[in-house]
Amino acid sequence: MNTAPLKKECGAASVLAIGLVAALLVVTAVLAPLCAAIAARQQMAGAADAAALGAADTASGRVPGVPCEVARRAALANGAALEACDVAGLVVTVTVSTRVLVFPVAASARAGPPPE
Repeated sequence: MNTAPLKKECGAASVLAIGLVAALLVVTAVLAPLCAAIAARQQMAGAADAAALGAADTASGRVPGVPCEVARRAALANGAALEACDVAGLVVTVTVSTRVLVFPVAASARAGPPPE
């Protein structure tokens, strides 16, 4: 049996470790913006809900003001921009958006009495 160390494999573990660290950094660089976009999507859903509810309260007469202006202020307070606001009687539909790095993130919400 040959017990002499193999000189050809000196440093192989270092190369493997560097490769694993590089792969981990690449995966992290890809997943970090994706996770940020998913979190922003949830934030936009909340902003759309708040904007739609505020506008619906205004459209019903419970709160004074202009429905789409109330929706715009609610969206801004939640870190979003109001993209669209449609008032049809007491039903309000809004769309809000923001950008996370290069990803556009948007959400829509509807508020008002249920359809008949």
